[in-house]
Amino acid sequence: MAEKIKKFFQRKKADAKFKLAGPGYKLSESTISSQSSNNSKKELPVVKRSGLSEESKVAAEAALSRLQQTRDNPAFNTSLAAIKAQVKKELENEKACNSQTTDVPKEKAETENEAIRNFAASGVYFKCPLISNDILPRDEWKRNIKTFLYEQLEEERGLTACLIIQSCNSNREKVDTCVETLCKYLENIVTYPEEEKYQKIRMSNRVFNERVLPIEGSMELLLAAGFIQQKLPNADGIEEDFLVFVKENVPSVESLIALIEALRTAEPIQLELDRNLQVLLPSQAANKVQLPPSFYALTPEELKREHQLRTEAIERSQMLRTKAMREKDELREMKKYKFAIIRIRFPDGILLQGTFSVYERYNEIHEFVQENLEHSGLPFVLNTPTGHKLIPDEDANKTLIDLRLVPATVLTFAWHSSVIEEINSSPNKDVFLKPEIMVLVQEI
Repeated sequence: MAEKIKKFFQRKKADAKFKLAGPGYKLSESTISSQSSNNSKKELPVVKRSGLSEESKVAAEAALSRLQQTRDNPAFNTSLAAIKAQVKKELENEKACNSQTTDVPKEKAETENEAIRNFAASGVYFKCPLISNDILPRDEWKRNIKTFLYEQLEEERGLTACLIIQSCNSNREKVDTCVETLCKYLENIVTYPEEEKYQKIRMSNRVFNERVLPIEGSMELLLAAGFIQQKLPNADGIEEDFLVFVKENVPSVESLIALIEALRTAEPIQLELDRNLQVLLPSQAANKVQLPPSFYALTPEELKREHQLRTEAIERSQMLRTKAMREKDELREMKKYKFAIIRIRFPDGILLQGTFSVYERYNEIHEFVQENLEHSGLPFVLNTPTGHKLIPDEDANKTLIDLRLVPATVLTFAWHSSVIEEINSSPNKDVFLKPEIMVLVQEI
């Protein structure tokens, strides 16, 4: 059944008519500047950047000539797509602010725009390779996944209903209860095909109302299983709504067995966190330090209240804190965040930035750096601000929280001692990032 679900998505992705509503951000579309002009007549101010080393300039210039050949590289698509999404969002925010000048004081609008510019990242973005190559915020993906699934109902009602149940409901416990109840309905029909009591579901039934009806996709599943809605007399002779199984509505008993299997094996459509890769100059890194609200596990109001309570508690208690107490408070502080910004500083001053879940492992950071290096495949070392050397063999499975890298940190890059001689003999020894990544150095 898992293979059937996989083929289902491959089929839909290949079919051009099953495109998601709403625009995506793909490298293969237009350049950032041309896309921006479609969204706003106002052009962003261009300020000449400074601070790049000669080697970095050469790398960036060389990348421009190679850019066209890298457009079909999936990893590069992801990086630039997120940046294009960010540019589009900033332009839309600017346009919205301009259209509301009568309602919002100019000083307040300028303050809000300045805060957005100071964010280390414009937000948290995700991708869903099963459906498309778009890079979108989580809420947009939820809406698009729902739209996508409902578009498939007419053609593949049973399997699609299973995916709707799993992907469009947030309470996992209630989803599991609903799935078990639905499976029981269908199993009773398969096991006791002649028993009339299993062919009907009274819609006013408490179990049905509490466990099945509130879950999105459940009614679509029952329709796919051959049920129709009818008014029938109840035990007291009063007509009310029933769901009635009609054998002729399904090809065979085997189709119900397949539907039960699909119900039990289907999983929610998963989103993958996009790294929102950025390449920054030192001056930009110094200015972009604030985290957007989407990085927090708590709402801004909850954070403000908790900070106030903590401040009051510290003022009331002047007692000395032990190391264990400090570590406990530090861990509690880090658990306020869902995501973290990781920056890698290279010897030429350039910083590579990515977004990570706080529960991802160090191995993910190591791979992120490795795949963007010009000398890919060679061993390197990352050092924390405290001087701790991160070793892949020892730290690979430690989370960002375990390593105290939350909510943001700068790791220093250095080649492993075993390859320094090889690097020094290379003609581009002072180039660290791939040319197509250096193209992403942002203007200031």
